[in-house]
Amino acid sequence: MSHTTLSIVCCCAVVLSCLPSACTRVPERAPRISAAGMAAAPDSFFVEFETTKGIFVLKAHRAWSPYGADRLFELAGAGVYNGVPMFRMLPGKLVQFGLTGDSAVDAGWEARSIPDEPVLTGNVRGRVSFARAGAQTRSSQIFINLRNNSPRYDTVNAQGVIGYPPVAEVVEGMNVLDSLEGRYGNAPSELQDSISIRGIRWLDAKFPGLDRVMRVRLRAK
Repeated sequence: MSHTTLSIVCCCAVVLSCLPSACTRVPERAPRISAAGMAAAPDSFFVEFETTKGIFVLKAHRAWSPYGADRLFELAGAGVYNGVPMFRMLPGKLVQFGLTGDSAVDAGWEARSIPDEPVLTGNVRGRVSFARAGAQTRSSQIFINLRNNSPRYDTVNAQGVIGYPPVAEVVEGMNVLDSLEGRYGNAPSELQDSISIRGIRWLDAKFPGLDRVMRVRLRAK
């Protein structure tokens, strides 16, 4: 499955054009193993994102989406989001990121997609969900709701899978997310294969001024 397939824009054409589309060093962590073979995350944990516009912090809730929280913990601990572009910014709607610009790394995470889960809480402003484009396609891309996208994103049927299960919420820095560069809208998201194959420099040249994640770290609180 290509990375373009993982874009909801490409998957759902006009009807779902505003919905989210959808290396591998595992962080050292031990005792529990989830059913998907990943290290089980704590029941809740914090992830700090330093971006070109400032810092925002997520609080993950494993009860909302166990597989999703385990994957977010894995990605953050492995440093996968360090340096990634925030390539899809729809002001007042959502921001999406998770492509590294390295085709081998992106393909590796795509091959390790996580199982689907039910939506247990709404995609309201500040909630964070994994992007996807059908059954078992959640991998590394996440989106953050910049407005109340519930109940639409909770109940939409995209290729037979219902809704986007939130895994975390923004607890600091919503103003940072609101301020991200949004003049390109969906355009970069329609070129996801090119982002992975040609890299971040190509993306920066084609869409100058896109913000990016600089560094990510897991926090105790």
